Amino acid sequence: MDMMEFLRTRRTYRRFAQRPVEPEILRESVDAARIASCGANRQTLKYVVVQSPEAVAAVQPLVHWAAYLPQEQGTPKADETPTAFIAVLQDETLPGGSDVDTGLALGSLTAAAWAHGVGSCIMGAIDRPALGKLLALPDKMRLCYMVALGYPAHESHLVTMENGSVKYYLDPARDYCVPKRGMDEVLIKTV
Repeated sequence: MDMMEFLRTRRTYRRFAQRPVEPEILRESVDAARIASCGANRQTLKYVVVQSPEAVAAVQPLVHWAAYLPQEQGTPKADETPTAFIAVLQDETLPGGSDVDTGLALGSLTAAAWAHGVGSCIMGAIDRPALGKLLALPDKMRLCYMVALGYPAHESHLVTMENGSVKYYLDPARDYCVPKRGMDEVLIKTV
Protein backbone atom coordinates (compact mmCIF):
# COMPACT_ATOMS: atom_id res chain seq x y z
CA MET A 1 0.00 0.00 0.00
CA ASP A 2 1.39 3.43 -0.86
CA MET A 3 1.77 6.12 1.81
CA MET A 4 -1.32 8.15 0.88
CA GLU A 5 -3.53 5.05 0.90
CA PHE A 6 -2.03 4.13 4.30
CA LEU A 7 -2.92 7.59 5.63
CA ARG A 8 -6.43 7.50 4.12
CA THR A 9 -7.18 4.19 5.85
CA ARG A 10 -5.51 4.99 9.18
CA ARG A 11 -8.65 6.53 10.60
CA THR A 12 -10.16 6.45 14.07
CA TYR A 13 -11.81 3.11 14.84
CA ARG A 14 -14.35 2.65 17.63
CA ARG A 15 -15.54 -0.94 17.31
CA PHE A 16 -13.14 -3.85 17.57
CA ALA A 17 -12.97 -7.59 17.02
CA GLN A 18 -12.40 -9.39 20.32
CA ARG A 19 -8.94 -10.59 19.32
CA PRO A 20 -6.07 -9.48 21.58
CA VAL A 21 -3.40 -7.22 20.10
CA GLU A 22 -0.07 -9.00 20.28
CA PRO A 23 2.23 -7.57 23.00
CA GLU A 24 5.01 -7.09 20.41
CA ILE A 25 2.75 -4.75 18.40
CA LEU A 26 1.88 -2.72 21.50
CA ARG A 27 5.57 -2.46 22.40
CA GLU A 28 6.49 -1.47 18.83
CA SER A 29 3.78 1.21 18.91
CA VAL A 30 5.27 2.68 22.09
CA ASP A 31 8.73 2.46 20.52
CA ALA A 32 7.47 4.41 17.50
CA ALA A 33 6.15 7.11 19.85
CA ARG A 34 9.45 7.07 21.76
CA ILE A 35 11.52 7.83 18.66
CA ALA A 36 9.16 10.49 17.25
CA SER A 37 10.55 13.97 16.71
CA CYS A 38 10.23 16.30 19.68
CA GLY A 39 11.24 19.86 20.50
CA ALA A 40 14.89 20.19 21.61
CA ASN A 41 14.92 16.35 21.86
CA ARG A 42 13.49 16.69 25.39
CA GLN A 43 11.59 13.35 25.35
CA THR A 44 9.12 14.18 28.13
CA LEU A 45 6.44 11.58 27.39
CA LYS A 46 5.98 8.23 29.14
CA TYR A 47 3.54 5.39 28.47
CA VAL A 48 1.54 2.68 30.22
CA VAL A 49 0.36 -0.33 28.21
CA VAL A 50 -2.97 -1.77 29.38
CA GLN A 51 -3.40 -5.23 27.87
CA SER A 52 -4.80 -7.70 30.40
CA PRO A 53 -8.53 -8.30 29.80
CA GLU A 54 -9.29 -7.29 33.41
CA ALA A 55 -7.40 -3.99 33.18
CA VAL A 56 -8.89 -3.18 29.75
CA ALA A 57 -12.40 -3.83 31.14
CA ALA A 58 -11.66 -1.53 34.11
CA VAL A 59 -10.51 1.29 31.79
CA GLN A 60 -13.49 1.04 29.42
CA PRO A 61 -16.08 2.87 31.59
CA LEU A 62 -13.59 5.69 32.25
CA VAL A 63 -13.29 6.80 28.61
CA HIS A 64 -15.91 8.55 26.48
CA TRP A 65 -16.57 7.73 22.84
CA ALA A 66 -17.70 9.52 19.66
CA ALA A 67 -19.01 12.89 20.82
CA TYR A 68 -20.82 13.56 17.52
CA LEU A 69 -22.94 10.41 17.75
CA PRO A 70 -25.72 9.35 20.09
CA GLN A 71 -24.23 7.13 22.82
CA GLU A 72 -25.99 4.00 21.53
CA GLN A 73 -24.28 4.50 18.15
CA GLY A 74 -20.86 5.78 19.20
CA THR A 75 -20.04 3.67 22.25
CA PRO A 76 -18.80 0.16 21.48
CA LYS A 77 -21.05 -2.66 22.63
CA ALA A 78 -19.68 -5.32 25.01
CA ASP A 79 -18.48 -7.46 22.09
CA GLU A 80 -16.87 -4.47 20.28
CA THR A 81 -14.66 -2.92 22.96
CA PRO A 82 -10.93 -2.34 22.46
CA THR A 83 -8.58 -5.11 23.54
CA ALA A 84 -5.80 -2.77 24.69
CA PHE A 85 -5.14 0.82 25.72
CA ILE A 86 -1.99 2.87 25.90
CA ALA A 87 -1.89 5.76 28.37
CA VAL A 88 0.18 8.74 27.19
CA LEU A 89 1.70 10.66 30.10
CA GLN A 90 3.59 13.91 30.47
CA ASP A 91 6.52 13.55 32.88
CA GLU A 92 6.29 16.88 34.68
CA THR A 93 9.71 16.40 36.28
CA LEU A 94 11.22 17.01 32.84
CA PRO A 95 11.24 20.52 31.33
CA GLY A 96 9.72 21.52 28.03
CA GLY A 97 6.62 19.37 27.62
CA SER A 98 4.78 20.31 24.43
CA ASP A 99 1.41 19.58 22.86
CA VAL A 100 3.20 19.40 19.50
CA ASP A 101 5.48 16.67 20.84
CA THR A 102 2.46 14.79 22.17
CA GLY A 103 0.76 15.04 18.77
CA LEU A 104 3.83 13.76 16.95
CA ALA A 105 4.13 10.84 19.38
CA LEU A 106 0.43 9.97 19.01
CA GLY A 107 0.72 10.05 15.22
CA SER A 108 3.72 7.72 15.29
CA LEU A 109 2.10 5.37 17.81
CA THR A 110 -1.14 5.01 15.84
CA ALA A 111 0.70 4.66 12.51
CA ALA A 112 2.89 1.87 13.89
CA ALA A 113 -0.22 0.05 15.13
CA TRP A 114 -2.01 0.54 11.79
CA ALA A 115 1.00 -0.94 9.95
CA HIS A 116 -0.09 -4.21 11.63
CA GLY A 117 -3.81 -3.69 10.94
CA VAL A 118 -4.48 -2.51 14.49
CA GLY A 119 -6.95 0.37 14.62
CA SER A 120 -6.91 3.09 17.24
CA CYS A 121 -8.91 5.87 18.83
CA ILE A 122 -7.09 8.74 20.56
CA MET A 123 -9.21 9.73 23.53
CA GLY A 124 -9.03 13.01 25.43
CA ALA A 125 -12.51 12.80 26.99
CA ILE A 126 -11.40 10.58 29.85
CA ASP A 127 -11.80 10.44 33.62
CA ARG A 128 -8.22 11.44 34.47
CA PRO A 129 -8.49 11.19 38.28
CA ALA A 130 -10.07 7.71 38.16
CA LEU A 131 -7.64 6.48 35.50
CA GLY A 132 -4.68 7.85 37.45
CA LYS A 133 -5.83 5.89 40.48
CA LEU A 134 -6.62 2.74 38.48
CA LEU A 135 -3.23 2.79 36.73
CA ALA A 136 -1.43 3.78 39.94
CA LEU A 137 0.32 6.62 38.14
CA PRO A 138 3.25 8.14 40.01
CA ASP A 139 3.24 11.75 41.15
CA LYS A 140 4.30 14.25 38.49
CA MET A 141 2.95 12.03 35.69
CA ARG A 142 0.06 13.89 34.05
CA LEU A 143 -2.28 11.71 32.00
CA CYS A 144 -2.71 13.38 28.60
CA TYR A 145 -4.57 10.81 26.48
CA MET A 146 -5.70 7.22 26.34
CA VAL A 147 -5.34 5.40 23.03
CA ALA A 148 -7.81 2.56 22.49
CA LEU A 149 -6.45 -0.23 20.28
CA GLY A 150 -7.78 -3.32 18.58
CA TYR A 151 -8.48 -4.97 15.25
CA PRO A 152 -11.28 -2.94 13.61
CA ALA A 153 -14.75 -4.45 13.34
CA HIS A 154 -15.92 -1.70 10.97
CA GLU A 155 -14.61 0.47 8.18
CA SER A 156 -13.96 4.17 8.20
CA HIS A 157 -14.22 6.22 5.00
CA LEU A 158 -13.26 9.74 4.08
CA VAL A 159 -16.14 11.59 2.47
CA THR A 160 -16.59 15.01 0.93
CA MET A 161 -17.66 17.65 3.41
CA GLU A 162 -21.18 18.92 2.83
CA ASN A 163 -22.57 22.25 4.04
CA GLY A 164 -19.40 22.89 6.08
CA SER A 165 -20.18 20.11 8.58
CA VAL A 166 -17.19 18.34 10.14
CA LYS A 167 -19.41 15.89 12.04
CA TYR A 168 -18.67 12.24 11.30
CA TYR A 169 -21.60 9.86 11.01
CA LEU A 170 -22.48 6.22 10.44
CA ASP A 171 -23.69 4.91 7.11
CA PRO A 172 -26.34 2.15 6.89
CA ALA A 173 -23.62 -0.51 7.37
CA ARG A 174 -22.54 1.22 10.64
CA ASP A 175 -19.25 2.24 9.03
CA TYR A 176 -17.86 5.66 9.88
CA CYS A 177 -17.99 8.45 7.32
CA VAL A 178 -15.48 11.20 8.08
CA PRO A 179 -15.96 14.51 6.20
CA LYS A 180 -12.78 16.28 5.12
CA ARG A 181 -12.32 19.68 3.56
CA GLY A 182 -11.15 19.54 -0.03
CA MET A 183 -7.64 20.52 -1.13
CA ASP A 184 -9.09 23.59 -2.86
CA GLU A 185 -10.26 24.77 0.56
CA VAL A 186 -7.09 24.12 2.57
CA LEU A 187 -4.29 24.92 0.11
CA ILE A 188 -4.39 28.70 -0.04
CA LYS A 189 -1.68 29.13 -2.64
CA THR A 190 1.63 27.89 -3.90
CA VAL A 191 4.35 30.48 -4.33
